[in-house]
Amino acid sequence: MQKILFTLKTLLLALCLLAGVDALGADEHAHDEHKSQAHDHDDHHDDHDHEAHQDGGNHKEGKEATEHKEQDEHKDHKDEHKDHKDEHKDHKDEHKGHKDEHKGHGHHHDEHDEPPKGPHKGRLLTDGNFTLELAIFEQGVPPEYRVWASHNGQAIAPKDWQLKVELTRLGGKRDVFTFAAQADFLRSQATVEEPHSFDVSVTATYKNQKHHWQFPSYEGRVTMSAAIAQKSGVTTAPAAAGVLQQTLTLYGQALPDPVRVSHIQARYPGVIRAVKATIGDQVKAGEVLASVESNESLRQYSISAPISGTIIERHANPDEFTGDKTLFTLVDYSQLEVHLHAFPQDAHKLKTGQTVVLNAEGRRASSKIESLTSHEDGAPTLIAHIPLPNSLREWVPNQSLMGAVRLADIPVALMIDNRALQAFRDWQVVFIQVGDTYEIRPLELGRSDGAFTEVLSGLNAGDRYVVENSYLLKADLEKSGASHDH
Repeated sequence: MQKILFTLKTLLLALCLLAGVDALGADEHAHDEHKSQAHDHDDHHDDHDHEAHQDGGNHKEGKEATEHKEQDEHKDHKDEHKDHKDEHKDHKDEHKGHKDEHKGHGHHHDEHDEPPKGPHKGRLLTDGNFTLELAIFEQGVPPEYRVWASHNGQAIAPKDWQLKVELTRLGGKRDVFTFAAQADFLRSQATVEEPHSFDVSVTATYKNQKHHWQFPSYEGRVTMSAAIAQKSGVTTAPAAAGVLQQTLTLYGQALPDPVRVSHIQARYPGVIRAVKATIGDQVKAGEVLASVESNESLRQYSISAPISGTIIERHANPDEFTGDKTLFTLVDYSQLEVHLHAFPQDAHKLKTGQTVVLNAEGRRASSKIESLTSHEDGAPTLIAHIPLPNSLREWVPNQSLMGAVRLADIPVALMIDNRALQAFRDWQVVFIQVGDTYEIRPLELGRSDGAFTEVLSGLNAGDRYVVENSYLLKADLEKSGASHDH
């Protein structure tokens, strides 16, 4: 038994020794491998000196190739950056081209950087340590100036400083404002009239020292060269006094004038021996239309045209008996008669002698009411009879037309052509012209006759305003996004 135990111990000891030797070898192998990796790492950070020594200069050539590659990559990057710069330059040039193209169109706006604003949303004006906030206040009141002042950031009581504001409008009109103290601000003693477009001059006095500012503040203003205006068909006219024509519009027809229609019969009954005219012929007064043999005398006599005109009916043929029938109907179309129908509510407005402007299909003529009669069919309308000259045959019998009866002439101090009016914001406006500059003028309007309208305020006599194609100026303003900020 003891011998067996000794043998087992001996085997266990041998196994332990063998295991220790293997572990030690593994550790040494791991240490050598780690050392080799560290050596490789050092060689890498030492620019592969060891490898270059073994390769006899091959590594140096590789390094140079690598450096050339990096340089090429850097050059490519610079070229790419240059391309981006060139592309950006092209874009700028393209943008400049668009601006130049817009400039050539002739429509320009006065653009300014947004001025700094104060706590009351007014424009800040600063001179050293002195600051003003100038605001146009129009909430629940007509537009007025309200102005606050401070020195070194400290508010100044309104009684301790003075202010004057002068506005110069397009055309040279000047508005001068004085101010009075109210609460913590100075308030203008007059209304700031629309449009709020002017050159502003501000003078403030504080502790005997004056502070002065000048700046433009425009709205509703555009410019257009004379050449572009002419090409665009923009025309102007001076605002002036005039006469409005109060009118009544009626409708009716152009008919043959009854006094210019002739129904021709035989003077003496007999047999028709010859017919020399037929339907549609244009005949002159005295021209022979037919020959008739009288039953009583058996002698022939001629039937002549009593007036010049057109034959519209013929009831005469050779060898027929004339009897008492109408042989020819002759109409003179060189003058027609217009019948306009007025309903009972308008009948009392009509009088003989009133001027009437007649219109149909682009044609226009002026005449006067010659007579007034009731409708022959018993309809509750009054008929105005109006002669219509037609020597050029511009009007056709039975043609429908419209007539504007002038009821009264109303003199007004100032009026404008209705073609000039444009809707802008909440206003009816016209554009005045001063040189190449055009600007809106909101108007208060009075009576109108459909072609012209009375101006109560907003325009002065002599102001030159745009009549035709003013919509082009309005479109230019809307395109610019014109605002009403102050």
